[in-house]
Amino acid sequence: MKIQVLGTGCPKCKTLAENADKAAREMGLDFEIEKVTDINRIMSFGVLMTPALAVDGKVKSVGKLLSPDDIKKLLA
Repeated sequence: MKIQVLGTGCPKCKTLAENADKAAREMGLDFEIEKVTDINRIMSFGVLMTPALAVDGKVKSVGKLLSPDDIKKLLA
């Protein structure tokens, strides 16, 4: 599973990446986290607000800082 955190590196983006890592670890998933910081790549996902979260290339959340529990629901 590939989890992508889309954002320019702001504090919320960094926290979202940490929460995604924690959620996936707690679920025992085989995963990889990629931080997408290039604005053109972020826009290629159709995302205009950050932070955003994509799983296997599909955008699951835009403009929200999700908790680990919220992320678990998206990964299940």
